[in-house]
Amino acid sequence: MARRARWQSVHTRTVEMCGAGREAQGPRPGDFILTHGKSWTSRLIRFGEGLRYAGAERKFARWNHAAIFVDAEGNIVEALGAGVQKRNISVYKDTEYHLVRLENVSDDDRRQECEFALHCLRDRYGYLTIVSIGLSLLTGSKLGFGVDGQEICSALLARALERTGEIFPRDPWHMMPADLAKYFEIEPPGPEVSKGRIPERNEGVQTRSE
Repeated sequence: MARRARWQSVHTRTVEMCGAGREAQGPRPGDFILTHGKSWTSRLIRFGEGLRYAGAERKFARWNHAAIFVDAEGNIVEALGAGVQKRNISVYKDTEYHLVRLENVSDDDRRQECEFALHCLRDRYGYLTIVSIGLSLLTGSKLGFGVDGQEICSALLARALERTGEIFPRDPWHMMPADLAKYFEIEPPGPEVSKGRIPERNEGVQTRSE
């Protein structure tokens, strides 16, 4: 059997761009998006992506945020500055995002993805993970650190996707949105496509009972 390439997903998928003003139709639980944030942590992630990816691969640094669908109603779980929260995809209706529809994932694996993401609700944001990634990028060190119960958006998604059999070439704790874009071969749109209006970090946050 041929050995799987280092940067190659085990899943087939369809990637769909949703420009500002266009919402995705019919995402399934376990599918995910790459999109944009504007908090200072999002800006730090974008800076780190620029250090990690240069030249032809710099295109993967278009996105600095990620979220996972957890039900058929379009609700998503994402790590924001205030912690891991649940919102609806409608908050990104005026924002460009790319939807990744996973095609050969079993219902049981999707359930495990979503259960993991929902279990992380109210976890704190992984500020130490951001520091760890930054030091790694600046010094070339392979030392990584974080705190259990803290998440950044892309690490939360990568850890959920591990439930489907994905084996990432980088520790999931250190995965950035650009890493996910490269891994799933997501091509950015042309420069004429606007990022649109990026929602506020607390906009549309649902309570646990919702």
